[in-house]
Amino acid sequence: MQNTTRLAAVDLGSNSFRLEIGRIEGGQFYRTEYLKETVRQGGGLDESRNLTADAMQRGWDCLARFGERLAGFTADEVRAVATQTLREARNRDAFLKPGSQLLGFPIDVISGREEARLIYQGVAQALPRKEERRLVIDIGGRSTELILGSGLEPMEMESYRVGSIAWSMRYFPNGQFSKRSFQTAEIAAKAVLDEALTLYRPDQWEVAYGSAGTVNAVGDVLIANGWPAGAISQEGLDWLLDKLIAAQNAERLRLVGMKDDRKAIIGGGLSILRALFDLLGIESLQQTTGGLRHGLLMDMLGHNQHHSDLRSHSVERLAAKFGADPVHGKRVGQVANVLLTQLWASLSRRDSDGLARMCEKLTWAGRLHEIGSRISHSDYHKHGAYILDNTDAMGFALTELHQLSLLVLGHRGKLRKLDVNLDDDEFIQQLLVLRLAVALCHARRDPVLEGLSLCIDLKTPNRFMLTIPANWAQMHPQSAHLLNEESIAWQKTPWSLSLLES
Repeated sequence: MQNTTRLAAVDLGSNSFRLEIGRIEGGQFYRTEYLKETVRQGGGLDESRNLTADAMQRGWDCLARFGERLAGFTADEVRAVATQTLREARNRDAFLKPGSQLLGFPIDVISGREEARLIYQGVAQALPRKEERRLVIDIGGRSTELILGSGLEPMEMESYRVGSIAWSMRYFPNGQFSKRSFQTAEIAAKAVLDEALTLYRPDQWEVAYGSAGTVNAVGDVLIANGWPAGAISQEGLDWLLDKLIAAQNAERLRLVGMKDDRKAIIGGGLSILRALFDLLGIESLQQTTGGLRHGLLMDMLGHNQHHSDLRSHSVERLAAKFGADPVHGKRVGQVANVLLTQLWASLSRRDSDGLARMCEKLTWAGRLHEIGSRISHSDYHKHGAYILDNTDAMGFALTELHQLSLLVLGHRGKLRKLDVNLDDDEFIQQLLVLRLAVALCHARRDPVLEGLSLCIDLKTPNRFMLTIPANWAQMHPQSAHLLNEESIAWQKTPWSLSLLES
């Protein structure tokens, strides 16, 4: 882990945005500050699944306040992630770019399974070190995560598109409660969650735990009204249901322990929780303090190597699943890293951590650049990019997978398809060396790199120069031809590649 004495995690949930800050002492994290704002962005998706202007503004206003608090933090000290609402939003990029600028740090949109992994990691660190088989439930604003695990290790993870905001808007419009609306909402939730019974049936776990959001809201009300602390029972859920039906609507609801910001979405949350109790045979749900942002902090707190290993393992699994040649993929990645290191040396860049991160991504891109080959030989780069844009890979944010997909898409063929990314210097550097590596490795054997040197023209920053030994082209005519074709391809972009003989 980096040498730092503080960390911060930002969770952009569908209902609330949260910021947790803490200090590190003796390898442990201790909270010093916790900020939460009810943004309810999950209620701001229109019929076309676009975030409305109001929903985006509410999010930006909150991120600006968080950003002010995080002034002075470094990139290694902060991790920010977004969940289901921004997974769904078609115009998420229009929100994320200004949002990241206001926050001062990049915001990663994570997949449902990656969210589930982080939730389990956060819950497990808050529980005693037991090897019991655990079911962990997290009901959010627009998704519900279910995880089976033992100790610190998750085994089965899934995310379902059912959440307290979505269900409240659909089945309890204007906050109206009735016995019929609850019956309808529970049936609808079971229809979505029904497939969970295969993985999460009662004989697969010993103890059920509930994390964050709806679970804590329901638990707080039950405790405030005399129910035993620490666990939610079916009897407690039945009692709460009767209270909501008796109130008839959220405005008239008067319950000790019920926060005002939860009243409008408690109907949807309760109906989903009741559906899970019935579907999975839950008798008691233990409350726990851990959650998504705690999982983020665990990744940052001494678990960075584990996180990197997890992502590398995900890459290997994807490559194996789609039959990519592991030897050739490794070769392409290694050549790309050699060229990138030369390029950075010419720029006199001292950021060794930045170079290491870029090299790691190039290694992954090399391993994955042929994963579309089983679908189509001629267009395998397009199919490979599609696979990466539509897969769940443990440890990766969706934004990271998209960057990998762009490298896979762009490693061959015309560059015009990547116009939108041609103003990103680091992406261009990665793309250039990957394309050169693929060309140099065309014979599927280790290429001769002695005497080859890649640099950037400091007088003309958009000009790359690849120096080749005088007799190299004669000895490697096919490679020389491919490099010349590559030089021509870059002429149609704001960048250029010049081939020089030494």
